[in-house]
Amino acid sequence: MTEIPSKTVVLRYVEALQRGDVDAVRASFAEQATWWLPGELPLSGTWRGRDQILDEFLARAIQYYDPDTVSIEVTNVVAEGEQVALEWITRGRTASGNDYENFYSAIFVVRDDRIQAVREYTDTLHARNVLFA
Repeated sequence: MTEIPSKTVVLRYVEALQRGDVDAVRASFAEQATWWLPGELPLSGTWRGRDQILDEFLARAIQYYDPDTVSIEVTNVVAEGEQVALEWITRGRTASGNDYENFYSAIFVVRDDRIQAVREYTDTLHARNVLFA
């Protein structure tokens, strides 16, 4: 079996997320994956395991948006071996009715065709003031 390039794995995950394809999103992550988000937001911290990432972290994140308005625009992706650097803009309307636009970057670690780890960076003050207001 041929290994899928790391960049393809990450972009396929983003596309599945945009489509709302929960099965494909779940299949993108290794069972023992981690997701780290710095700061003091309600979602900050280290999320451990595919189930916690999807069923708690991402499920909680979606609650803060009107799901029909969310878009993800990938602006840059660079891959070297198992590391993928991704930049994107998330836009949408918050659950409280505010317009939201924030710039994100993350380092994804991909092994065995699955996302093993994510370290996400964003303007947490802007997120707190608009998304979590």
